[in-house]
Amino acid sequence: MHTDPVIHTLAELVRIPSINPAYEGGVSEAGVVAWLGEFCRGRGIETWETEVFPGRPNLIARLPGRDPKRRIILEAHTDTVSVKGMTILPFDPVIEGNLLYGRGSCDTKAGLAAMLHAMASLKEEGIVPPCEVWLAAVVDEEYSYRGVVKLCEGLTAHAAIVAEPTELRLVVASKGVLRWRIRVRGKAAHSSKPHLGVNAINHMARLILALEKDEASLATKVHPLAGAATCNVGVIGGGVQVNFVPDECVIEIDRRLLPGERAIDALTNYQSLLDDLARRHPGFIAEMEAPMLTDEGLDTPVDAAPALLGGEILREMGLDGAPAGVPFGSDASKLSRQGVPSLVFGPGSIDRAHGAVEYVEIDEVLKAEAFFREFLRRFE
Repeated sequence: MHTDPVIHTLAELVRIPSINPAYEGGVSEAGVVAWLGEFCRGRGIETWETEVFPGRPNLIARLPGRDPKRRIILEAHTDTVSVKGMTILPFDPVIEGNLLYGRGSCDTKAGLAAMLHAMASLKEEGIVPPCEVWLAAVVDEEYSYRGVVKLCEGLTAHAAIVAEPTELRLVVASKGVLRWRIRVRGKAAHSSKPHLGVNAINHMARLILALEKDEASLATKVHPLAGAATCNVGVIGGGVQVNFVPDECVIEIDRRLLPGERAIDALTNYQSLLDDLARRHPGFIAEMEAPMLTDEGLDTPVDAAPALLGGEILREMGLDGAPAGVPFGSDASKLSRQGVPSLVFGPGSIDRAHGAVEYVEIDEVLKAEAFFREFLRRFE
C-alpha cells in the first residue's frame, strides 16, 4: 500500500462500504463517520454528529481560526452509488501505478481524504488559520441531498469548497437537475377491439417525440461555462399484458437546468407542450406529477473572493486556475443558496464516477490536499 498518509486514509475509506441505502446493497454511512471521528479525536480535533436519518449522521470537524466570526466550509459526501455492474472488487483499494481503484475512490472519498489531511496538517503543525474551518462529511448526496440540507440549517460561512471529481479544475458553475414523472391516461379494452379503448402507450409515443423535438431547442440555451441544457427520458412503463389496450403509461424525466434557470419555468414549458398535444390529438390525457427532485444550478461569480484565491493558488501550483463549469450537480448549489460563496474542486474525473471500474489518480489526490491546505492558510 502507498506510504503517503493521505493515500493510506483514502484506502481505508474505500474499504468501508457506504452505499446509499436508496440503492441495491445500501448501508448506512455510519461506518465512514465513525472512522473519521476516531481519526479526528486522535489528533485533538473537535467533532460532533448531526442525525439526518436514523443511524445516518453528518459529521462536523472543527478547527478554530484567528477570527471566530468567519468560517470556511470544506464539504464532502460519505455515501456512494451501488456496486452493481462493477468489474473490480469494490472495497479492495488496489493500487496500480498512479491509480487507486475502488467504489468511492473518485466520487468522492479522494476529495474527503485530501480535505481531512489538509485540516489535520494545520492542527499538527500548530498553524491557526485566519478563519474557523469546518470539515463537513455529509450523507445522502447520491440520492436526495438531505445531508447538505441539514448542514445548511442556520449555517453562516464566508466560503465553501465541495469535493467532487473536477480533474483539479476550479468549478464555479454547474447545472441543476429537475426530475419528475408524466402519466398518460388511456382506456382499457380487449386487444381484439382496440377501437373501444384509448391506447396510452400510443399517446406516450407522441409525447416522447414531442419531448425529443423540444430537446433540440435546448441547444440554443447555453451557459458560457456549464454548456447547454438537456432533457432525458430515462424510465418508461405501461401496459398490463399483451392482449389489453393499455390504460396507462408513465415516464420519468431528467432535465438538467442551466445556472440561473428556474425549475418552475421549465415545468411551465412542459405543461404547455402537454396542452398542445391534447388540442391536436383527441383522447390525449396526460398529467405531470410533483417533482421527485429539484435542484437549481450553481453560479458563483468568477470575481468572488474564494474563486479569486482558488485560481491564484492553482496557478502558483502550475495548474489551470481559470474558472470552469460542469454539467453535473453537487451539494455546492445548496450551500450557495444559503448565501455561502461556493466552489467545487477535487481530484479525479467524473467520467470514472459510478463506473464499472472506478479509480482516482494518486498524484491528483496529493495536489488536492496541497490546494486545500493553502486555501485554508490564506483565505481571510
